[in-house]
Amino acid sequence: MSGDSVAETTKVPVTRDYARTRRRERVIAPAQTEAGASFLFGSDPTNRLVAPEWPQMAYAMLIIPLAVSAYNLVIPHWPAALIAVFGAIAAHLSKFAVRYEAQNQLETGQRMALMGAGVALPMFLFGSAMGAWGNSGQINWFYCLVAVATVSLLATVVLSGRLVGVLAAQVSIWSGVTCVVSTFGGYFSLLVGVGIAIAAYLRQRKIDVLLREKHESDQRASTRAQEILSDYEETGQGWFWETDRRGQLTYLSAPVAEILGRKVDELIGRPFSELFNLSEQSGEGERTLAFHLSARSSFSELAVRAATSDEERWWSITGRPTYDTFNNFTGFRGSGTDLTEKRRSQEHASRLAHFDSLTGLSNRFRMSQTLEKILLAPQLQHRACSVFLLDLDRFKQVNDTLGHPAGDALLKQVAQRLERVVGKMGRVGRLGGDEFQVILPGKIEREQLGHLAHRIIESLSQPYSIEGSRVMIGASVGIALAPDDGVTSEALIRNADLALYAAKDGGRGRFHFYAADLHSDAEERRQMEEDLRDAVSNGGLELYYQPVVQTATEKITGFEALLRWNHPEHGWISPARFIPIAEDTGLIAPIGEWALRTACQDLSRWPQNVRVAVNVSPLQFANPSLPLIVTSALASSQVAAERLELEITESVFLNDDEGTDQMFKSLKAIGVRLALDDFGTGYSSLGYLRSAPFDKIKIDQSFVRGATQPGSRNGAIIASIVSLAEALGMETTAEGVETLDELDLVRMLGCSHVQGYIYERPLSAMNAAARLSTGLMAIAQGPRSARAARQSMLRKVVLDHGGHRYNAMVRNISQTGALIEGLWNVPPGTIFRVLLADNHAVTATCRWSSDDRMGVEFSMPLRLDETGRIAAVAGVAASPAEPETVIQRKVG
Repeated sequence: MSGDSVAETTKVPVTRDYARTRRRERVIAPAQTEAGASFLFGSDPTNRLVAPEWPQMAYAMLIIPLAVSAYNLVIPHWPAALIAVFGAIAAHLSKFAVRYEAQNQLETGQRMALMGAGVALPMFLFGSAMGAWGNSGQINWFYCLVAVATVSLLATVVLSGRLVGVLAAQVSIWSGVTCVVSTFGGYFSLLVGVGIAIAAYLRQRKIDVLLREKHESDQRASTRAQEILSDYEETGQGWFWETDRRGQLTYLSAPVAEILGRKVDELIGRPFSELFNLSEQSGEGERTLAFHLSARSSFSELAVRAATSDEERWWSITGRPTYDTFNNFTGFRGSGTDLTEKRRSQEHASRLAHFDSLTGLSNRFRMSQTLEKILLAPQLQHRACSVFLLDLDRFKQVNDTLGHPAGDALLKQVAQRLERVVGKMGRVGRLGGDEFQVILPGKIEREQLGHLAHRIIESLSQPYSIEGSRVMIGASVGIALAPDDGVTSEALIRNADLALYAAKDGGRGRFHFYAADLHSDAEERRQMEEDLRDAVSNGGLELYYQPVVQTATEKITGFEALLRWNHPEHGWISPARFIPIAEDTGLIAPIGEWALRTACQDLSRWPQNVRVAVNVSPLQFANPSLPLIVTSALASSQVAAERLELEITESVFLNDDEGTDQMFKSLKAIGVRLALDDFGTGYSSLGYLRSAPFDKIKIDQSFVRGATQPGSRNGAIIASIVSLAEALGMETTAEGVETLDELDLVRMLGCSHVQGYIYERPLSAMNAAARLSTGLMAIAQGPRSARAARQSMLRKVVLDHGGHRYNAMVRNISQTGALIEGLWNVPPGTIFRVLLADNHAVTATCRWSSDDRMGVEFSMPLRLDETGRIAAVAGVAASPAEPETVIQRKVG
């Protein structure tokens, strides 16, 4: 067994008030005995197997035989005497075993060996000596047995409590006697003794285990309450207090004193009310606490503010009066808990319920409450308001390129700008994502609302600085007015949302007022979506092919596959209308795969030196199965991979990651050609050109249009793109070439290929095959210039749209169109009736707009007079103060 062990126990006071919980005092207590220890050691605190008094048994082993010999007047039998002397010597030498055991940490086996040498051996020798003496016949056996019994009794006394020692001594001495008489009997008795000792040890061990478990259970039960209260108090979960009959503190938990910045001794004897700052209460709390203390009544969970100066802390206190045995009031006793975090959590939850956690603006719930409050005002004149719905343009690009933390930082700056622009006119809120809302109470003129919307768009479109990067975004605004556009919040929000969609469809960066025809537009979009699904399922889509001509040889080198939809009711529908719907609804994936397979099948019937280019949308490019789809289309049509050209827009680089690079590698591994479509109109960084394996760069038609006009920079941009492509070993294709002067310019600037109406309009698959059968030579045919003769003027006109009339000013006019200013951010496609003169009106369609200017196209060319001037405005001279304005885009 191991040496001394010490365990900790609890010193429990005789009496203790329930509120005066303290941490237990640690004191040294008697060690808990191990199971079976009492059998081995008895009550000896030193836990020794051999008793320190045992060596003195040597004297008994010598004196008792001498006494028997003197009583019988005989000289002891010399063999017996010799054995007895050896036994006494062994007992005397056991003092070394006692000392060795006390000085060393011994294993159980070692200690049992010491006990055998120091206790069992001397007793066995003494028993053998007495047996040999009695067996010699010199004296009566009775006296020998008396000597053995006497020594055995003395050994029991010396080894009192050491059951194993007593058994060893008894078994050894009587086994010694038995061995002299009968060897078998001696060994048998020895074995029986050992068995009895083992059984007794096991029994005692079981008893010790039960006693120890009972003791530990009783100890835990007696200290559990004190431990729980102490932990509750000292861990800050709660605290306790006690006052005397005068309301002065007699006990207070230490953590409370620490919070107040004072010591417990300083607060003992002070009024209980000094712990709280009751002056800032509403009055009710102070009177309530004072009432309970004066009325000596119990109170529970009373919220009070702590008397702290550095921070605001709140406590919930509970108390009850106490009485002595004679029912005399002795004071109050109670507890308290910290309410600070709970109150903060409640305030935080309340704020989260009404405010956006990122920007601090009102959230959707609070904005809805505000709108409902206005629309349900008791007086009708107070129910007027205006609702702006805002959506950020190109916000997703910031998230994808700079990461969501940068997007969050951008939203915070947007919120700040919105609040600055709106000011006290209304309430600004964030509905979620990049959607914001502005509510303006009261009736405000549309013109004033338009100016506010314009300022909002202008402010949000200014550059932002995010993590050292310059970020540009825009905003679109939809406006609905109450009660004109709705008298319920649902109707108003729905109509503002329709106006927002109209603003975004008009080219983004615009605002749009709600109009009744927007509902029909939304229904038209829904119907178009259903019709498009039917067209995809029933084969209602077609591919048309526009030739791509090499400028050096004027030969057709390939075709670009263009998607066309001939609606059974509405006729040909522009891809600009149904492609966005296909992308929004997920139809672009099956449409793209069908277009790819169809183009390859048509290509298989064309000459081997002709290629076909197929557009790949960003959603298709993000599909990991795209290389398999391309491979399958080429295999099924038996077309060489280098004859297929995939046109990819810059937007695929918004998610510039390993997946993008891997997709390019996979496509190039197939052997297809890659063309960068609409270059310069999307992604702002050119870093992707370092690794993207493009074979061709397509120059967007927006750079070609107007490039021949004086002062246009488009030519310089085209030249730069061509130089960049040549340096990277890429071809160039100029798109949208429609006039001879544009063709001459792009050829002069070095474009390797041309695509546009100047050579051919898109052809059906059958017509494209027929065209190829006539040869590959292409002849440019078209107008020399795209511009019609215009005359400058300053003339007031009236525009009529949906029954609303607007005053405007004509800046210049031609037979096919005009430049008009006065209306802000008019969505392209808006149709007006233009009153050019008395009894002379013409229908015009807005083709483009910028700020308060727009270019319109007349439904029918205007008639010229004999002088070549517009007959409707004949006699109106150009203003000398207003020189001719050069418009940098095609009008009409």
